[in-house]
Parts: sequence; C-alpha cells; structure tokens
Amino acid sequence: MSSRKYSREYAQSLDEQASLCHYRERFHIPQKSDGSDTIYLCGNSLGLQPKNLRASFDEYLSDWDRLGVEGHFHARMPWLSYHEIVAESLARLVGASPTEVVAMNTLTVNLHLLMVSFYRPTAGRYKILIEKSAFPSDRYAVRSQTEFHGFDPAEAVVLVGGNEPVSTEEIIAEIVKQGDSLALVMLGGVNYLTGQAFDMARITEAAHRVGAVAGFDLAHAVGNIPMQLHEWDVDFAVWCSYKYLNAGPGGIAGAYVHKKHHDTGLPRFAGWWGHEKSTRFQMPMDFKPIPTAESWQLSNPAIAPLVALRASLDHFDEAGIGNLRQRSVKLTAFMEELLLQANVPGLQIITPTDSEQRGAQLSIRVPDGRRVFEAITREGVIADWREPDVIRVAAVPLYNSFCDVFDFVDLLKKGSHAT
Repeated sequence: MSSRKYSREYAQSLDEQASLCHYRERFHIPQKSDGSDTIYLCGNSLGLQPKNLRASFDEYLSDWDRLGVEGHFHARMPWLSYHEIVAESLARLVGASPTEVVAMNTLTVNLHLLMVSFYRPTAGRYKILIEKSAFPSDRYAVRSQTEFHGFDPAEAVVLVGGNEPVSTEEIIAEIVKQGDSLALVMLGGVNYLTGQAFDMARITEAAHRVGAVAGFDLAHAVGNIPMQLHEWDVDFAVWCSYKYLNAGPGGIAGAYVHKKHHDTGLPRFAGWWGHEKSTRFQMPMDFKPIPTAESWQLSNPAIAPLVALRASLDHFDEAGIGNLRQRSVKLTAFMEELLLQANVPGLQIITPTDSEQRGAQLSIRVPDGRRVFEAITREGVIADWREPDVIRVAAVPLYNSFCDVFDFVDLLKKGSHAT
C-alpha cells in the first residue's frame, strides 16, 4: 500500500489526465436538492440513463406513430430484426459470435429456459453446484428445477462457499468431489454480494472433466469485465442489462449458447419467434429451430427495452470493453487504497484484492454499518446496502470519476466517526 497522502486536488488531476473521462457527460447524474451531482456508486444495481436515449425513443415512437404495424419492416430500425441489431455488440462484450447471443426476456426467465435444455438429470447425475451467496433468484431457480425433476433440493443443490470470497481451488475441489453425480455447475460470473469475479475458464474446464455442463449468470459481469465465453467453452450463460449495461429498470436480458449446441437437437421450449426465419410466416405445424441462439426465443422481443439497450451499447462499442476495463481497474484500486488509508476502525473490504478476481464493485463492512450507510446517504452518496452488514459500491468507468471515489471515502470516514 502506498504511503502517499491523497487530496481532492490530486483526484481531480487524475480525472483531467484520464482517458474516457468524457463519457461521464453522456449520462444523466442524479442531483442532490442543491442541484449538484450525487456520488452515484450504484451502477452495479441500476445503471444511469444515457443522454442519447431520448432521441432513440423519439425515433421509435415516431416510427410507430407514422407506420403502425408496418414498423416491423419499414421503421428506421425495423422491429422484426431489432434484436439482431444488438447481437454484435453483445457478442463483443461476452466474447462470442453474434450467432451465439440473443437479447430476450428477463434474466431468471432465461435461466429457466436454458436449464430446460442444459439441466437433464438422470438417477445418477442430478446435482447442481451453485455458490451459497448467489443472488436468491438463482438459488430459487435451481432449487425449483431440481424439484420439478423430482429431486430433493436439499440433496440435489450443492452450495459452495459462504458470504466471503471462495477460491477457485475450493470450487474445483467441490466439483471433483461431486464427480459423476454433478449435472450442472451454475455460478455467477461476478458474485453480487462479494464482488468476486470467478475464473470461468478453469471452472468450465473442471466441470467438463467430470461430465457436467457449465453455465453462468453474468448479471454483474457483462459490461463490467471482459470475457471470452466461446474460447472458454462455456456451455451457456444469461444476464440482465439494467446494471452495467445501463438499459433501464427491468431492461431486456440476454443469453448465450455455445455454437456446438445449436444444431444438436437439444430439447427446448419452443415459440414462433425461434422458428426458422425463411418459413416462419408460412405458419408450419412443426417447429424447426433457427440454428443459432435465437432458437431459444419464444416471442417477439419488446422493442422499447431494445431501444434502451442499443442506446447504451453505442457507448460500449465506441469506448471498447478493454479500455473501460483498464479505467475500471484504476478507479477500483484508487478506492481500495483510500479506504485502507481512511483509518475507519473495523473497516473490512471483503472483495478480493487481486484485480483479476474482481470487477468494479467493492463490498465493505464497517461496525454499525447500517448507521454509516444512512449517514453517507444523507450526504448524497447513492450506494447499496445488503443485509446483514455489507455496503456495496461500484465506480463504473463510463460515468464515475476519481473525485467521486475520493468524496465517497471522505464521507464514509466522517460517517463512521459521527455519533
């Protein structure tokens, strides 16, 4: 740890020197009552609104106004193929080909749809491994899937780790231990509570060695850390778009399916929108899946959420996830160093210190944490509290600054000492 004593002037100089800092001007920053910017460190829960979104919505509404149903074919961005427009951008973010990704539904719906295909338990191979601190929706989903297939989730769902980071070695050891009873490894790409980024490549390899499928929930990973899902041989993944992807509350989600599974006859729930495009409008009796990830679609995607997603993805396309990641590593390291120098009694950062094992989020514990959280909230910090004792903060590289980080730590220090 550096012995340098930091000042706000130093943080401001970092902002002036930093690349990509101008992207902040492209987002609406929530305001305090005096009209100044809040310190918004909650992009890991809900990303901010891109300023270009209004024009994109105006275009969509105008096309609907003047074209009606013909907008499916003749809108400036035709609605029939709108989900295809975002495929290349999403593919770049997750390290896949455009045919391996699709924007559709919401996250847990997609998780269930893909487990229909990839969780195929037998009497001997039926277990699902998931981290104990996974977001509850994921745990509910995997438990309900095991119950649906007639298994007792108390036996069929294997929990690894706790409310602290869990090493890759521990995860792999548990995979080896479960061996040929393991049907599916279903982990988060980045854990929502601890901020730990899992080694998806090694975990996938370990899962495949014992004959299991490897799937990931990328809700806290997509738009946060670079990934290479295809190269890592990940079988499937799902994500939402309202956190780091800034697509608005409840924004349209996404799914990835490795191309090796596209034309293998995997069972899936079918819908008209997943039928072969060349014969879809002939209304055939039998379902013929599109030989891409699109075949997992059930219905036509909601256009308004796609418009919001595209508006944000424009910024990712321009900035590049690799460049954003470099800025993110610097912002998070700066926050970590300031926190460690803050002399807050009992402060603990539970997120791993290795930048390769975390994204933008740091998860913090402080004594009397709820009171401290409420104190910084009153001062204009928008962060996130998770029971029983964790403050989650994320310096998002698209719109957060080094000054945001400095001001947050300063307020946290004052709030921890207030009585």
